Amino acid sequence: MSPKSLRRTASRLFLIVPLALVSGPAIAATQDETAEETAPYAHARRHGDGWECDRGYRVVDQSCAAIEVPPNAYLDSFGRGWECNRGFRKADGACAVIDLPEHAFLSSRGRWECDRGYRSVGQSCVAIAVPEDAYLDDSGDRWLCERGFRASGAACALLEIPRNAYLGRSGDAWKCNRGFRKDGEACVAVEVPTNGYLESAGSNWICERGFRKQGLSSCVALQVPMNAHLDYTGNGWTCDPGFRHEREACFADGR
Repeated sequence: MSPKSLRRTASRLFLIVPLALVSGPAIAATQDETAEETAPYAHARRHGDGWECDRGYRVVDQSCAAIEVPPNAYLDSFGRGWECNRGFRKADGACAVIDLPEHAFLSSRGRWECDRGYRSVGQSCVAIAVPEDAYLDDSGDRWLCERGFRASGAACALLEIPRNAYLGRSGDAWKCNRGFRKDGEACVAVEVPTNGYLESAGSNWICERGFRKQGLSSCVALQVPMNAHLDYTGNGWTCDPGFRHEREACFADGR
């Protein structure tokens, strides 16, 4: 190595050594400060500055104190509190046993519910009185009348179906046959006029295409003027293309 290269290398070493002497204590000081700032039973946060308590501890006056888990309890999923075991409930900082009334059971939520056929009344389960011609519904805490019966107070009354009627899908009401309409508690025939027909529901009538309703019981022919045609409803008319509607007639455009 030439004398010039030796002098260059020596100067570089001269600069590196002081930097190492300065930075070494600085790094150590930073590590010491971090150690001093972290409380016992704590650890540095994964994200951001500062520290947080270990699982099973909570912050109390800038330190970490153990969480006191009472009997019949367990640490929650976060490790910052506790929850009572199944069959127990929180009461005055402890876990008290849940008293199950007769005809009850613990639900998946840890609360008690009444058995099927019983309903909750205060802190007890009372049997549901199912009347004759009735049954418990899917919930098990109320009753419904059998098909062909309807609720009347606390009982099920037989549904009286009039002539020309049938039992509806719900089973607790009746409907008139097609061609009949409801009139009070009876079904009366729908009187379809000439040039009319029953609508889809079957309880009323409408006029055929080219006729219009007049009053409540007749269909009269629709008077279509020259240069016009029936509209899409069949109960009215509209002017042909190139004509305009004016005074119940169709006149050529531009006149």
